[in-house]
Amino acid sequence: MTPANELIFLALGGSGEIGMNLNLYGCEGKWLMVDLGLTFADPGYPGIDLILPDTRFIEERRKDLLGIVLTHGHEDHIGAIPYLAADLDVPLYATPFTAGLIHAKLVEEGLTDKVKVRVISDFQPVDLAPFRFRYVPLAHSIPEGNALLIETPYGKIFHTGDWKLDEDPQIGVPATPDELTAIGDEGILALVCDSTNVFNPKPSGSEGSVRAGLIEAVSSAKGRVVVTTFASNAARVKTLGEVAKATGRTLCVAGRSLDRIIGTAKGCGYLTDFPPVVDFEGIMAVPPHKAMIIATGGQGEARAALARIAGDSHPIKVEKGDVVVFSSKQIPGNEIAIGRIQNQLAAKGVQMVTDRESIVHVSGHPGRPELEAMYGWIRPEILVPVHGEIRHMAEQARLGLASGIPRAILQTNGDVIRLAPNGPRKIGVEATGRLVLDGDVILPSDGGTINERRKLSLYGHVSVGIAVTKGGAVAGEPDIRVMGVPVEEDKDAFLDEACDAARAAVGKARSNELESVREAVRLAVRRVATNWTGKKPLVDVTVIRV
Repeated sequence: MTPANELIFLALGGSGEIGMNLNLYGCEGKWLMVDLGLTFADPGYPGIDLILPDTRFIEERRKDLLGIVLTHGHEDHIGAIPYLAADLDVPLYATPFTAGLIHAKLVEEGLTDKVKVRVISDFQPVDLAPFRFRYVPLAHSIPEGNALLIETPYGKIFHTGDWKLDEDPQIGVPATPDELTAIGDEGILALVCDSTNVFNPKPSGSEGSVRAGLIEAVSSAKGRVVVTTFASNAARVKTLGEVAKATGRTLCVAGRSLDRIIGTAKGCGYLTDFPPVVDFEGIMAVPPHKAMIIATGGQGEARAALARIAGDSHPIKVEKGDVVVFSSKQIPGNEIAIGRIQNQLAAKGVQMVTDRESIVHVSGHPGRPELEAMYGWIRPEILVPVHGEIRHMAEQARLGLASGIPRAILQTNGDVIRLAPNGPRKIGVEATGRLVLDGDVILPSDGGTINERRKLSLYGHVSVGIAVTKGGAVAGEPDIRVMGVPVEEDKDAFLDEACDAARAAVGKARSNELESVREAVRLAVRRVATNWTGKKPLVDVTVIRV
């Protein structure tokens, strides 16, 4: 698929799902990529933490790829860069804070010489013919959230990235309604827009409004206070620093990602008045009613600071009378992990405060009133919902049409959408998919390795070693070992029966060929396991000819 005299939109990630954002714009034979993110694995990917978009489509066309433009520094927009950007071999474009986060990732992976990042420190247009783009600052839950105004010979696109409206954003100065209206006055062909919170009937709320709720939660606590939030939300971290000062508490920061974000933010001129912090030993020496900790792990991450604190494997300890404030939204899919930590904390007598009890968090994504306001300012000819599951994008398409946008299109990863001329129209489908980072190796998410691991996690494993003479008789005792097969106290009896079945299978094999013997033994042993457990474990058989 090569774009001709037309303007194409193609999502390889982030449409039909929340996370792993990767969008392509095609025009006159060239491509421009917007964002290169990842998502986090669920239990369906045993042993896997990170999931990446399959970039095969654009890798095959990388000679026509002009660059990768990053809207902001959240992992679902930049997280795949250390694993995929070097193979694409094009420059990255980012504002200073986002570039700082990317640089830290590249240093960690030893890729600073292979991936070039061009820092855009102002809001002047960048020419990548036939495209021209400039950043438009919008509020979000991270510094330097930006929309993109992309100009092409076939019309202008306003690509929102992640955004919200915020009258008191704490960090950064977002575009005003007048400035956004002026962009709309230029004539916008397509609004490509965040769908995450389309079902929220209320505005997302201002970051500034959280301060009072946090001060109330912290000042009323009689013991030690731990506040967990998204590490990337530097505005929230700034607010928490102010809360510590306002309540007279000594501050400690627990979590490497928090350290990295604070360092990058200070390097970009943010958090200049953040209070001094003490180390873990220092905070435990402070009287509990004078101690406050900002910790990572509010989404239940097993290796993050909060999980370790709750599990007594961290130098920071909590006890009855202490308070943990969850200054973050519970992301769908993380309920069990978060609940596990909250149960551990509750067992210690720790009080918990969430956004259900107090205003200690606001979202970084627009509710319906904010979406409707953006529609009125930008006034696009076409609405392209992205950054959501199908239900989110379908609802935003309905909302946009009801708000007076002439046309909207519901697309998902892989759909080739012609925006102009005569758009929007789906003109094809390209292959998309997921990759997993397994240790240091990138693999297909539906490949043999991951499928075998799923089967192992579900059914267990049996290994059989058996020696067979040239005449077809079994020499000695078969060696059978099990892992994850639920035989427990009956293991010895199970192994005896499995050995008998293996010996009998050798005599009943269709031939004395090794492969025929191996398959007969495999089926016989698996049949025994199924009879005993009701499960069909993976069975590996090694036959040795003696």
